[in-house]
Amino acid sequence: MSDVVRIGSRASKLARTQVGEWLAPLAGQFAGVVFKREVILEGGDQDRVTPTLAEVARTAGGSAFSSNQEAALVAGRVDVIVHSLKDLPTTVTEGTTLLTTPGPREDVRDVLCGATLAELPEGATVGTGAPRRVAQLLALRPDLKVVPIRGNVPGRLARTTKGTLDAVVLAAAGLNRLGLTPEVHEVLDPHVFPPSPGQGALGIQVRTGSTAARLLAGTGNGEVDACVRAERAVLAELHGGCSVPVGAWGRVGWDGLLYLSAAVTSTDGSRQVTADATGPADEPDKLGFCVAAELLDQGAAEILAAIRKA
Repeated sequence: MSDVVRIGSRASKLARTQVGEWLAPLAGQFAGVVFKREVILEGGDQDRVTPTLAEVARTAGGSAFSSNQEAALVAGRVDVIVHSLKDLPTTVTEGTTLLTTPGPREDVRDVLCGATLAELPEGATVGTGAPRRVAQLLALRPDLKVVPIRGNVPGRLARTTKGTLDAVVLAAAGLNRLGLTPEVHEVLDPHVFPPSPGQGALGIQVRTGSTAARLLAGTGNGEVDACVRAERAVLAELHGGCSVPVGAWGRVGWDGLLYLSAAVTSTDGSRQVTADATGPADEPDKLGFCVAAELLDQGAAEILAAIRKA
């Protein structure tokens, strides 16, 4: 009799595509396992009216895009959750574990869709619901009018052709996975526009000690895992989440070392602190803590404190 592993994910086409991406290399490895999918709606999926995800998360009493899935995992309704790692808080629910991050990782960068930064006229209107993207955009172009938008990738893209927006900012990973990168776009340089920690990576969450955890323990990509662990360590040390403008970008160089860049930006873009460090790839958390400490030394705590009071 075949083993059955129940996989939970959000309902969007992107979420389903991510499950397929994760499962594809496992089919031959676990020929005797039946993987069944289950859709779990999150607060951010059910509430399409509230303008910001931070408000949705407060109403839901947790994360806008992971709380219900984690609850289903703990309750035993599913055995595995496939997340967009950038949506998962740095502290996972008690009794659960993140497996080694699968690879390869999709493109970590953000994309300005519908225009390029240089082509946008003064005072142009750009849509994004992410505080980090708002802050980083305004740091580069303080003249822009940035408005909150939410919804799935096709819906947000459509706002540049059927709505009143001159451009929108989306993750390259989602555009690539759905094959929706528009003809007119600009891929933003992660050196000056560092992505959300974990962007482009999948987070595979299981119940600690479960059959699924033991079955899947050997899966994952150590290099990708080191990069995202360093990025998430920065966020954890700054006590941040998806509602604060923290960007972090880890990558392993040709020399085998782990390179990490990070930035904290005020919501109006008027102040930004940055930090870079290099260290052994087998000590990603330590590197993340060092970068966070440098950001704090430069004034990141004051920037974040002002944001949290607002």
